[in-house]
This record gives sequence, C-alpha cells and structure tokens, in this order.
Amino acid sequence: MEILSIVIGVVALIIGLAIGFVISKNLEKNKADSVVKEAEKEAKSIIKEATAEGESKKKDKILQAKEKFIELKAEHEKVILSRDKKIADAEKRTRDKESQVSSELAKNKKLNKDLDEKVKDYNYRNEYLEKKQEEIDKLLESKVKQLEVISGLSAEEAKEQLVESLKESAKTDAMALIQDTIEEAKLTAQQEAKKIIINTIQRIGTEEAVENCVSVFNLESDDVKGRIIGREGRNIRAIEAATGVEIIVDDTPEAIILSCFDSVRREVARLSLHKLVTDGRIHPARIEEVVKKTRKQIDEEIIDIGKRTVIDLGIHGLHPELIKTVGRMKYRSSYGQNLLQHSREVAKLCGTMAAELGLNPKLAKRAGLLHDIGKVPETETEVPHAILGMQWAEKYGEKEEVCNAIGAHHDEVEMTSLLSPIIQVCDAISGARPGARRQVLDSYIQRLKDLEDIAFGFGGVKKAYAIQAGRELRVIVESEKVSDDKANNLSFEISQKIQTDMTYPGQVKVTVIRETRAVNIAK
Repeated sequence: MEILSIVIGVVALIIGLAIGFVISKNLEKNKADSVVKEAEKEAKSIIKEATAEGESKKKDKILQAKEKFIELKAEHEKVILSRDKKIADAEKRTRDKESQVSSELAKNKKLNKDLDEKVKDYNYRNEYLEKKQEEIDKLLESKVKQLEVISGLSAEEAKEQLVESLKESAKTDAMALIQDTIEEAKLTAQQEAKKIIINTIQRIGTEEAVENCVSVFNLESDDVKGRIIGREGRNIRAIEAATGVEIIVDDTPEAIILSCFDSVRREVARLSLHKLVTDGRIHPARIEEVVKKTRKQIDEEIIDIGKRTVIDLGIHGLHPELIKTVGRMKYRSSYGQNLLQHSREVAKLCGTMAAELGLNPKLAKRAGLLHDIGKVPETETEVPHAILGMQWAEKYGEKEEVCNAIGAHHDEVEMTSLLSPIIQVCDAISGARPGARRQVLDSYIQRLKDLEDIAFGFGGVKKAYAIQAGRELRVIVESEKVSDDKANNLSFEISQKIQTDMTYPGQVKVTVIRETRAVNIAK
C-alpha cells in the first residue's frame, strides 16, 4: 500500500508538472501575441507619422521649387529687359550714325560740286599764267640781248660778277649777325643758367641732414638698467663686445645712450636691446644670438630700403646689387649729411634740371641716385669713390652716359655727355645748402675708422671697436693665436702705432681682450 501510494504521488506530481508546463506555454504564447499586436500598432503609427512627414517635406520642396522658379523667372526677365534695352540703344546709335552719314554724304556732294568748280577755275588760271610766262620769257630774252650789246658782256659773265659781289656782301652781313648773336648769347646765357638752377632748387624742398653719433634707447623703468648691466657688468660687456657700441648708463631717467660713429652698429645695438628687453632673457649667450639675428635683419632691411627708394624715384631695371648698395647708403654719411638722403635729393634735382634743358629726366634721376655709390664699399679701398662707382655701374650694365656722369662728377674722368655736368652741378647744390654738411663730424668719424684700421693691421685681431668718442680702442683677439703675454705686448704695440701715425686730442686707451671658451652640445 505504501508503494502504491508513492507511485500515485509520483504520477500526480508528473501530471501536475505537465499541466504547469502547458499552462506556462499558453501564457507565453498569449504574451507573444500581445507583443506582436503592440509592435504592429507601433509600426502602423510610425508609418503614419513618416507618411505625414513625407507629405509635409514634399509640400515644402514644392513651395521651394516654386519660389526658385519665380526667382529665376524674375532674373531671366531682368536679363531679357537689359538685353532689350541694349538692343534698343544699339538701334538708336545705328539710326543716329545713319542720319550722320546721310548728312555727311550731303555735305560731301556739295563739297565735290564746289571742288569741280574750283578745279575748272584753276585750270583756266593755269593756262592764262602759262601764256603770260611765255610772253615774259620772250621779253626777258630780248632785254638780255640788248644788255649784252650795251655792256659788251655775256649773260654768264654778268651773272658771275653779280654773284661775287653778293657773296662778299652776304659774308659781311653774316659775320656781323654771328658776332651780334654771340654777344647776346654771352649776356643771356648766364642769366638763363641762373634762372634754371634757381627754379630747380625752389621746386625741390628738402630737410637739412643732421647726422649724430649717439642714439637714445628708452626704457620702461630704471629697473631694466640693472638687468642690462648684469652681474659684475657681464651683460653690458657682452653687448659692447658683440656690437662694438659703447653703452652709457647714467642718471638719465628711463633711458640709456648708445654711442658709436657707425650708424649700422648703433642700429644693430638698438634693435638687439629692444629684443632682449622685450624677451626678458638677458645673458651673454642670448646676447650673441640676438645680435647675430639682428645683423641678418639689418641686411634684409637694407635691401628693402633700396627697393623702396628706386620705386619712389620711378627708376626701373636697376641691378639687385646696385639696389643693395643704394640701401646701404642709409647708414652712411658724407660730411655729416646722410648719404641716401643726399643721393635722393640729387636725383630729384637732376630730373628737374634735365627736364628744364630738354634732356631725359629718367636717365638723369638714375645717374643722380647712383653718383655716390662708391662711398659704400663692403671693404676699404684706395680707389676714389667716383671711379669705384663708375666701375660698379659698368659692371652691372648701366648705360654709358650714366657711368660717365658717376665717374666725372668730381672731374676724375673727362665728361662725354650733357648728363655729366648736370650731376656735378646738382651734387654741389645739395651739398652747399646751409647746414647740409659738417666737416668736423666727418673728420672725427674718419679718425675713429683709422683707429680701428690700425688695430686690424696686427695679427690675431678678431674685432676692433673705437669707443668713448675715440678715447678708447677695444681690441678683441683670437685666444688660439694670441697668448696672455702676447696680449700685453699687442696692447703696447698698438698704442705706439697710434701715437706715431695719428694726430688726436688727449690720449687713447688701448684695451686688448682675450677670452677662452669651451663649447659642447648635449644630445
């Protein structure tokens, strides 16, 4: 009985499980059906929304297309109207020309009729004159025969005697006329020349050139002075050694003074200081790097100045090397007068005077601008600047008149064209203005250059800078070639050479600097 009851229980359990499985399956099926129905509903709503959205977009596109069509149609109508207007204008012009041609034809017909009448009248007069001429010839022939009989001379002999008497009379009159013309020319030539020169000077307004040997570098505050000087003066010594410019730091508020006779060096120093102060990093290595970059920048600026100058003066086709030479003139002076300003002034004067005299003003401007290029050689030379400038002009393909004008403006070569005396006169006009030049400054600058040249005449000298207004010569030597003992001897030899060869006020201090560097690169 127990076994039977166990079996019955197991069977009942299996039946219950089967019934539960069937019921769960039915529930899942019902749930799946409901999910499908919901999905179908959602799909239908999505399709409905998509259809509505599509219809809306379709309507918008149709409206946009209509608007575009209307806009294109309006533009097309404008084009057609414009074209019709042009056609109407052309037709009107054609009608006007036709009426004008008709009137011209009518005039021509009338002129032709008048011309025919004039031709007939001319032919009649011509026939009449021919008849008269024949009568005159016959009468003249008879008169000549009568004169030959009376005088006992033939017509040819009488003609020769008459010609000889007329020659003597004409020669006397001609000589008198020539003498009167020469006297009048002598009286008026000087007045006309003065008039041309005065008109030329009045038409060229220029400023007086004033060339200094110092530049003022302004600072934001006096605190920057200490950074420029550096610890124990390292920075200021590095700047002076790299640029050759004396830096004067005094009690002047918010300013330091850069002193040097060479304006290129002063400009390099000024720009380098500006970069260093702006950047904030001031130390010897950085100073040398900035000075090197600034020198390159100055070279580029020189070319740019030359290009701007020739463009301003309307000079074309100048060789690039000559353009660079023109730019270098900005940093040179002649007797205290800025060389570029002087050359620009001479070019304008030459152009004006050449125009007054009926010569080529463009060629005159070209020669005037280039007349002093021999004053800016990259290396010192003994050749006079006029000859050197003429050689450069010939080398770079300038015309013969320009080359001769450059070489002859100080009478070093013979003048072969009218352009040469014009350049000479305009150079004198530019330099003779009150305040234009100062002899003292030029001799001072020459003395400083001579000081540096003496130092370069000794072996092992790398750099030489005349500072302290020529009272000190600072010489930087190569440490590999000059020892400490030799540096002392070199300082003494240079001072003796200066004392023997030069004339100068006061005394000149010769400072020889020998520096050893060890440079390695960490990679």
